[in-house]
Amino acid sequence: MLSRLGALLQEAVGAWEPSIDLLEAFVEHWKGITHYYIESTDENTPAKKTDIPWRLKQMLDILVYEEKQQGAAGEAGPCLEYLLQHKILETLCTLGKAEYPPGMRQQVFQFFSKVLAQVQHPLLHYLNVHRPVQKLLRLGGTVPGSLTEKEEVQFTTVLCSKIQQDPALLTYILEGKKIIGKKKTSRESTTLPKEAASHKEPPDREPKLDGEPGGAQASNTQLPAETKDPDGGIGESNLITSLIGLCKSKKSRVALKAQENLLLLVSVASQAAATYLVQSSPCCLAITEHLCQLYQSMPAFFDPADIAALEGISWRLPSAPSDEASFPGKEALAAFLGWFDYCDHLIMEAHTVVADALAKAVAEKLLVETLQPQLLHVCEQSILTSTALLTALLRQLRSPALLREAVTFLLGTERQPEAPEDSPHTLCAHLIGHCDHLSDEISIVSLRLFEELLQKPHEWIIRSLILHNLEGRPYVARGLPEPENYEDTLDLEEDPYFTDGFLDSGFQPSSKPPPVPTTNSDGKTAVTEIVNSFLCLVPEEAKTSAFLEETGYDTYVHDAYGLFQECSARVAPWGWPLGPTPLDPHEPERPFFEGHFFQVLFDRMSRILDQPYSLNLQVTSVLSRLALFPHPHIHEYLLDPYINLAPGCRSLFSVLVRVIGDLMQRIQRVPQFPGKLLLVRKQLMGQVPGEQLDHQTLLQGVVVLEEFCKELAAIAFVKFPPHGPHLNLSPPPEWPSEAPDATGAKEMASQASWCLQGLLGGAGQWPGEHPDAGFHVFCTYHPSGQGQDL
Repeated sequence: MLSRLGALLQEAVGAWEPSIDLLEAFVEHWKGITHYYIESTDENTPAKKTDIPWRLKQMLDILVYEEKQQGAAGEAGPCLEYLLQHKILETLCTLGKAEYPPGMRQQVFQFFSKVLAQVQHPLLHYLNVHRPVQKLLRLGGTVPGSLTEKEEVQFTTVLCSKIQQDPALLTYILEGKKIIGKKKTSRESTTLPKEAASHKEPPDREPKLDGEPGGAQASNTQLPAETKDPDGGIGESNLITSLIGLCKSKKSRVALKAQENLLLLVSVASQAAATYLVQSSPCCLAITEHLCQLYQSMPAFFDPADIAALEGISWRLPSAPSDEASFPGKEALAAFLGWFDYCDHLIMEAHTVVADALAKAVAEKLLVETLQPQLLHVCEQSILTSTALLTALLRQLRSPALLREAVTFLLGTERQPEAPEDSPHTLCAHLIGHCDHLSDEISIVSLRLFEELLQKPHEWIIRSLILHNLEGRPYVARGLPEPENYEDTLDLEEDPYFTDGFLDSGFQPSSKPPPVPTTNSDGKTAVTEIVNSFLCLVPEEAKTSAFLEETGYDTYVHDAYGLFQECSARVAPWGWPLGPTPLDPHEPERPFFEGHFFQVLFDRMSRILDQPYSLNLQVTSVLSRLALFPHPHIHEYLLDPYINLAPGCRSLFSVLVRVIGDLMQRIQRVPQFPGKLLLVRKQLMGQVPGEQLDHQTLLQGVVVLEEFCKELAAIAFVKFPPHGPHLNLSPPPEWPSEAPDATGAKEMASQASWCLQGLLGGAGQWPGEHPDAGFHVFCTYHPSGQGQDL
């Protein structure tokens, strides 16, 4: 009996004694810290060599242990109440600001982080917690290279995690210095005075957004109007400015963690918290201003080739690749592209409200206010650099919201078809005009910009540049019945454009290929006629690919198929029709204008024999991109040689026909033309050393022309394969990748072979794959201007 009574007494003592001892120990340790400042006279002893770190750790351990011992969940224990009522966090924040003893700020940051992370009781709602948190945030993140960067980023990590769990906390943490002073009176009325509160009753919490509880229930609440200054300005947002400051750190790990924290902050699920972040904090402005500062820190001029060399910069690895050649401003350019990639990623991951606001801020501050004046500048070097930078930004752009803003910036919102007499002073008109600039370099970078733009998943791009002018098919002559099949139209050799000017020259067009199977319901003959028309367009005297290996048309089929599949997947959500709009024979003809973009491209194409090789490559590359789009009007206008054009209209095929006519006249004036042409092709392929020849521009233009016709034939073939319409393609063919004479090609290869062998005269062979060749397999442009490869 006595032993049982003793056990009960011991159990009772064990149940009550810890709470009393914990509070006494907690107070003892806190008094030990305060007595240090009273008794110590040595101002040079670092904080880590005093007993302060140990006492802070003991206080933290007591708080955590006390919480575990608490029976009722959600109630604050005596030690936690003591911490709140005696403003211990406020006092520690003051000690950290004084940085006495040296290193005290690091200790304070660590203590705050651990208390907020390890104590499960909600703390940030309390005035005596979030006010010192705000003050502590103002101590760091403002000076790059601070000794407390590691502790600061750990502190912000805890805060962002807490906000992610309870978005209602955003209002407490984001309040700035101005707001604190303005709302102090109202807060004090809702907070219990220190003297009146007992250890059993902690201070009242501040109200949440519109009085709603935190978490998901806060999503439909209204923002407090008093968070704004009377003059409409926004109070300091210390968490945002701290994170932005840490993002600028020279320590890559600190900067990366700060960026991850900011990403966590903007992706809050609460509608009210996201709106608060946009309207009552400088979040979007601070992010965008840093982007503009990085832009201003770069050199005024870059070589476009250097900008293109830094493709693939990521915000997680913003430093420039070490294996790339160095050039002035390389690191600054890499930092700018890395932060832009981060902004794009933020917009993708952020709440819709934050994403839209940030996208508009980037478009306004960077595109409109910073880049647009450079794009419209009269200085050619400014135009070159800004256009190349804009192309690099488009290449990195992935977020739909920012893409929408960029497209509006570049193309505007005009929805009416263009007219020849139009002379708009819009940015788009200037950029299109730059494609036909007197400077070949400006023309090339501008064409690259549009080529990059055409690869973006936004319907307004192709509709604004092309489709508005093709609606209703005004390029087709009215009053003539549309042929049921292509055999009802003129043969290619009977085309007056094709034969005009060189029938008496002694040169003849390519002989017509062997007869093909008769027309049947699957449309095979129609596709064959289109392919034949492009492959036979260049006369035999101007062809050289048959003399070299791995330059057959079938290589283009392989690459065109992959690119067409990619393009079709991109435009599938847009709901394009499968066939062209039927013509009304009684409808009067209306004037057709091809549009300024097609006008520039066709004008450039008509001068292919007189333009530099690199410029020709870029022009044909853009036209190939356009031809890939699976819209029936685009296919008809660019790839149908048998279309009945309205008077005064031109198509891509008619432009090529006139170029061939000009070529046949000029061939006569070039001695030993076939030999020189073959030598130039070998030079372009890097098979022989490059040397300057007479008529080199003309010869290079002929090579590009031959390859471009093969590209167009390949595109036409993959867009309308024998087994169905272009939007219902069969699985891609498996092309052999070993020996050129490999056998066993799959179904599509056998379907194409009857075209290839006859059209190429047996010269076509199955080539090895060129996975990185893009679409211009033969013509790969190198900035050096030398040694293009196959």
